[in-house]
Amino acid sequence: MQNKIGVITSLHSDKPCFTELRRYNLSVCQLASWNPDIWNDQLAKKVADEAKREGVRITSFWAGYCPPNDWNFTTGPLTLGLVPAAYRERRMTELIRAGSFAHKIGLPAIITHVGFIPENAYDPLFHEIVVAVRHIAEHLQRLGMEFWFETGQETPVTLLRMIQEVNTPNLGINLDPANLILYGKGNPIDALDVFGSYVRNIHTKDGLYPTDPMKLGKEVKVGTGRVRFPEFVRRLKEIGFSGEFIIEREISGEQQARDILETIKYLQELQEQS
Repeated sequence: MQNKIGVITSLHSDKPCFTELRRYNLSVCQLASWNPDIWNDQLAKKVADEAKREGVRITSFWAGYCPPNDWNFTTGPLTLGLVPAAYRERRMTELIRAGSFAHKIGLPAIITHVGFIPENAYDPLFHEIVVAVRHIAEHLQRLGMEFWFETGQETPVTLLRMIQEVNTPNLGINLDPANLILYGKGNPIDALDVFGSYVRNIHTKDGLYPTDPMKLGKEVKVGTGRVRFPEFVRRLKEIGFSGEFIIEREISGEQQARDILETIKYLQELQEQS
């Protein structure tokens, strides 16, 4: 499983991107950036050359977009992803740019949060988002790339409905099991019954359900939250998942590094047991 375990690494225009991987003795990562202004041909070549030189395999490109981005239950629905009409056109352009940038590096997919997709299939806003996602997906399809949804702000059923309504063959899911819990949107193990065939990548992250209805739940070290990773990993194996486990720990400093190292060991042990 060693070549299936990775971490998220940030895109940098002014320094190397993959030095942190050496600390963890890993060669797999997911590249992430919230700065479309630096996504140009020169940087794409720099990243591709560095990855080849360092022996790094990049699974995908996590593409952010222009602010505002509020990670909560209050202003989050008004600011995140392609849902808010005020930011939708600009963010569509940015995600298309992300696809072209990732294509030049040689990556198979881009990932993003689409936002708080409406539950009601007949909500006009739901149809508007379908049109926006399809436009991006068709651009990526012409490049031979996929568009992966990161889970969290929508229920599994709503995400499956979105995928079916967009109806292009290049859609997938970057499953963050903790996000389903943090947003109170579902149980990640049960969610595999809903959309398991679309799961391409895993964010290895853990969390606790929200107890304050105005605030997200709490992210915690893998193995100490409500994901139930032993069962989750077994279920992924049962449905034939063959993608990567990308570790995400949303703190900083030495504690983050220690938790990532412990999570690598934990994942290796789970794979041996399953």
